[in-house]
Amino acid sequence: MNLKKALAVLLTSAMTLSMAACGAPAADTAPADNADAAVEEAAEPEEEAADTTEAPAEAGDLSYTSLSLDDNKDLTATIKYIHHKTDREEDGTMAAMIAEFNKEFPNITVETEGVTDYAEDALLRLTTGDWGDIMHIPAVDKSDLATYFMPLDTLDNLSQELNFVSSWSFDGLCYGIPYMANAQGVLYNKAVFDKAGITELPKTPTEFLEDLQKIKDNTDAIPLYTNYAAGWTMGAWDAYMGIVTNGDDTYMNQKLAHTAKPFEDPGDDTGAYNLYRILYDACANGLIEDDYTTTDWEGYKGMLNRGEIGTMVLGSWAYAQMQEADSHPEDVGYMPFPMTVGGTQYVAAGGDYNYCINVNSSDDNKLASLIFIKWMTEKSDWCYNEGGYTVVKGGKNPDMYAAFDGCTVLSDQDAIAGEETLLNDMNAESELSINAGGNDKVQKIVESGVTGSESFDDLMAEWTQKWNDAQEELGVEVLY
Repeated sequence: MNLKKALAVLLTSAMTLSMAACGAPAADTAPADNADAAVEEAAEPEEEAADTTEAPAEAGDLSYTSLSLDDNKDLTATIKYIHHKTDREEDGTMAAMIAEFNKEFPNITVETEGVTDYAEDALLRLTTGDWGDIMHIPAVDKSDLATYFMPLDTLDNLSQELNFVSSWSFDGLCYGIPYMANAQGVLYNKAVFDKAGITELPKTPTEFLEDLQKIKDNTDAIPLYTNYAAGWTMGAWDAYMGIVTNGDDTYMNQKLAHTAKPFEDPGDDTGAYNLYRILYDACANGLIEDDYTTTDWEGYKGMLNRGEIGTMVLGSWAYAQMQEADSHPEDVGYMPFPMTVGGTQYVAAGGDYNYCINVNSSDDNKLASLIFIKWMTEKSDWCYNEGGYTVVKGGKNPDMYAAFDGCTVLSDQDAIAGEETLLNDMNAESELSINAGGNDKVQKIVESGVTGSESFDDLMAEWTQKWNDAQEELGVEVLY
């Protein structure tokens, strides 16, 4: 592994799994409240499922779909679970869920640890083996999954019951289950929109920028809060590339690496060009916070709740946090990303961080861990309470997704056989890290927009050149 690729792997986080747009499978459309049925087909390719006919041999008879939560009530074990949700560790949510779990499984002790810099620390702890029994899968190569984790079931079996389980599958086996799923849209304050005179949600980048100007002209709120200083939040913009900008669920993992000009302006207010143009133009026109270098991740939550911020581009996982941040939860809204392709708004939905089980845990601890994961997935309501998109097929979605009615929800299709690591390789070679923690390049949009040091077209030309150079270096065939 060369240095570029090593750095890329370290930077890659679960954000690669968190997608956004309004949609359903390529040949289907479905309203958001039925989107789980639509996403199932898009998320689990038939060819992979068809290759899987047996329960995972490494786990014997232990698998998610064969496990019943009515059994093993007397199992005694102590398991450790490390995760990235430090806020839920600190506010007592995690302890409360475990207390409910222990009402059914009183002899399974669950020790938890919230890790602040999870993406990097989890990788380091994984290599040392010092992490316990359950963790959220960090950015490992799929070919290494079996080295670290117990297979939870076959892709064929698991995809019958859960959504978004193909992301951490390899050779027909699933090694992870999302603790929740996200749909990518835009946070906004309803009271601010009313005061600004915005009567309909924007559906295009041009309309969105016009609405941001209305917020600036008619209210005291910050129209678009970049949250530049937090860094990782800037990478959220990448999650809208692909399905949201072009309506194609095969684009990200099958076509992007083979595309000659992914950042070219299509001329119709769509595409990656116009996605990032929103941010550049907002910065150039003074529609963001006064000093982007001192933004405050925790403080901005209350600001959006109180109406001091008009909009924020983040996945649906952030909605619950905004509602809880102050005394105006009813004013926090979530809308589809303002992009319309051929008359349709698309929403990308996909799994967040995935639960996994240590392959080296004892048999009792593996069983206890799988029981805990299944209980958390099906009975804890954690996904629902966090504003997550349902992981369980046919499960309920929060009311926050009402604005997605009429949108088409899609999930990115997996890479074609033989190209499973191609996008990762392209990200590393180009150093763009698209949808893989590429915060620096998006931060540069803010810097250039505010200072005028570089035009937006020049930035997009630079990205295109880096992409083309990487294609040449890796010998990638340009097809589109």
